[in-house]
Amino acid sequence: MLRIKEKGIEDMGKKIISFLSDGILSGIFLCVGCCVSMSVESKPLGAFLFSLGLCAIIVFKFGLFTGKAGYMAVKPLSYVPEVVLTFIGNATGAAIGGFLLNLTRLGATLSEKATAITATKFADSPLSIFVLAVFCGILMFTAVDGNKRAAEKGDFVMSLFIVVLPVMVFILCGFNHCIADTCYFFISKCANASQAAVYFLCAVLGNAAGCMSVPMVKKLSFNKLFL
Repeated sequence: MLRIKEKGIEDMGKKIISFLSDGILSGIFLCVGCCVSMSVESKPLGAFLFSLGLCAIIVFKFGLFTGKAGYMAVKPLSYVPEVVLTFIGNATGAAIGGFLLNLTRLGATLSEKATAITATKFADSPLSIFVLAVFCGILMFTAVDGNKRAAEKGDFVMSLFIVVLPVMVFILCGFNHCIADTCYFFISKCANASQAAVYFLCAVLGNAAGCMSVPMVKKLSFNKLFL
């Protein structure tokens, strides 16, 4: 019995490390996406290149909060800790990525641009922050689950476009993605820190609500999303 308990604790520890490490890698990759989107003059091109982050996360099976949050609507409560650990890993990765970028010759320029981005977002009203985050969550669930379905059908073109297009849309529309905005926050050297708490609370809740809204509402349809 003792060995069984020890085995269970060991397995749990490995899962925690796995979720955190995958989450950290995702945060770092999103920092790369933020970096390139701020480094090009063309906004559409920047939005397109930003999608590299999510493409890498999906291909290498990293963990992203907005990639997992939607499934809380259809999975048991035991799934929630995985989402929470993923979020913690994402935030840690964003902090690491932002810190490292600020050590480079790009740091000053990136920090200035990221400060302007966070200033605009953080000054927004809580309701606006939440609603813009909901729309982003809807798009992120579309990207992640859509990619799975396209891959299952062997449709490579659709599996690519269903990831790239939602990312481009949320960037070009200015929707709020809590992890991407965490990257901007740390790249900005934590500028506007006094306004950050309210913003991120609203953005996290909005992203989660948006991600979960698709599978929840789809339950009412005859064409079920999950069988």
